[in-house]
Amino acid sequence: MEMLVSTQWLAEHLPDVVVLDASAHLPDAGRDARGEFVAGHIPGARHLDLASLIDPASAVPAALPTAEQFAARLSALGVPAGARLVLYDDSYVKTAARAWFIARLHGAEAAILDGGLGKWRAEGRPLEAGEASVAATAYTCAKGTGAVRSKAEVLANLATHAEQLVDARGAKRFTGEDKDFRPEVADGHIPGSRNLPFDQLFNADGTYQNPAGLAAAFAAAGVDLSRPLVTTCGGGVTAACVLFAAGLIGKQDVALYDGSWSEWGSDPATPKAIGPA
Repeated sequence: MEMLVSTQWLAEHLPDVVVLDASAHLPDAGRDARGEFVAGHIPGARHLDLASLIDPASAVPAALPTAEQFAARLSALGVPAGARLVLYDDSYVKTAARAWFIARLHGAEAAILDGGLGKWRAEGRPLEAGEASVAATAYTCAKGTGAVRSKAEVLANLATHAEQLVDARGAKRFTGEDKDFRPEVADGHIPGSRNLPFDQLFNADGTYQNPAGLAAAFAAAGVDLSRPLVTTCGGGVTAACVLFAAGLIGKQDVALYDGSWSEWGSDPATPKAIGPA
């Protein structure tokens, strides 16, 4: 299974894959992900409840779940071990990429539905209402792929510059022109970062740009694709979009800084930069 699948591909393979709705929304969006799922979702889909799929014991804000936590969630959703997962969302911040990263980190074979629920709906494809009716399984994780960076590792990298930092937030958030919506979080960005706003990776219909378009977006942001990358954002969500897009053009030496600006900007001891890259 490719890492990105079309709506047509999914329509043809629905009996053979497990579909998970990975929608989650920004606090100010005023949207209810579960309520919207109940109102209408891709037939057979299950609601992942991505917003709660975190490790509450971690000091990192909204940290990636452990393998045990991921296995417990998929078990509750009736996902059999070894199932192929197709993840979609209906969110401005393209949260399926975060779910994809989590799934791959814990050994699942996973893909993102290109264009998400919006494209599926726009094409007049069928929807199903109500909660998913599933029987619990005993899902187990396999050896996964994916790299995660900690705040300490990102701090150390400021001296070595071994990995290039790519920030997925909007330009005004990156420069500090727009204040962070959390009063305890500083403005600006990690020194030395490049800024590639995540929405520049997508076409108007919510699908990912083709490889040439993605490569051009990285180049326009001043990102050197010959060097290893660490992606970051506000809270580790849209950073996954940049990581996923890099994978679409064949780049594998990419890691996710999970704490991102939520962690970095709330620590008075970390250096911050204001202004353009």
